Amino acid sequence: MSYKLSILDQSPIFPGSTASQALQSTVLLAQKAEEWGYSRFWVSEHHHTDQLAGSSPEVLISYLLARTNKIQVGSGGVMLQHYSPYKVAENFHVLSALAPGRVDLGIGKAPGGLPLSTKALQYGTVNDGKDFSERLSFLLELIRNSVDNSHPLAGIQATPIPQEKPEVFLLGASAKSAQLAANLGISFVFAKFINSDDRVLEEAAHVYRTNFPSGRFILSLAVIAAPTQAEAEQLVGDRKIIKVHLQSGRSVTLPSLEKAEEFGKQAGEPYEISEQEADIISGTPMYVKEVLEQLQKTYQVDEFILHTPIETEAERFQSFKLLSPLYSNRDTRNKINYEAI
Repeated sequence: MSYKLSILDQSPIFPGSTASQALQSTVLLAQKAEEWGYSRFWVSEHHHTDQLAGSSPEVLISYLLARTNKIQVGSGGVMLQHYSPYKVAENFHVLSALAPGRVDLGIGKAPGGLPLSTKALQYGTVNDGKDFSERLSFLLELIRNSVDNSHPLAGIQATPIPQEKPEVFLLGASAKSAQLAANLGISFVFAKFINSDDRVLEEAAHVYRTNFPSGRFILSLAVIAAPTQAEAEQLVGDRKIIKVHLQSGRSVTLPSLEKAEEFGKQAGEPYEISEQEADIISGTPMYVKEVLEQLQKTYQVDEFILHTPIETEAERFQSFKLLSPLYSNRDTRNKINYEAI
């Protein structure tokens, strides 16, 4: 296998389940990901939703580090527009001091919620979320302990200074984000499950590789595997990608039409909603791996981070296990006994 495989977990709250159960499932999945040979296990940040339990990746990461032994654990990602770069650096320095060499700091550009939660997160500050590039640059200076002498906060350090610094990744879905990551010399993760336009992916990969040839280009995909093609397609169902397009030019991906309408109304400006088929790679493990290999060759992908939007826990675990590096060469024609996982 010429690429690495990792997992992005959003701590979904399945129908009839609770947030506590969702988080315990995340812990179990992280432990299984380590056992199955995945390289990283990332958790996301979403606010004011009854569908996802992961609102505080830093807290969850600390628990996952304590419950695993060697797998990389990180954020996919911290929504930097809401927070002080200094505090983010401190948080991840503490994590890196607790688990040297195992901490990833993925940074996201999205709000992670509806406008109301954004207002709540930024309440009482002068932040308007429009200075993302400057925030990310300062965060990197803090992580690298290299704040310039001309900076208004010259001399500041984000303590403790860990022996092994967290690796920083930028998450995005555009060529502009790829360019920013290349300019800053950090790894870039293109979220194809959010932006399925192959032309944008091609441009982003070209921009990143041209400007930062030694960088790590990662693709985050929605993937569902099952013992048979029919089972995989049944698990996909009728999933859609819902986007809100604001008059100001910003577009945001939402999980449902209802959430999209709510976002548009809270945004306080004219908006339009678009709907398209979800971009999910689905099939047998052999089929999925053939698709990944083709994507790897086409876009020079170093690593895939798998997002698996299945609403039943057993089949979700099964999908990750079927695709895992440990089981990549095994016979997967028979169903996995979930009770044995």
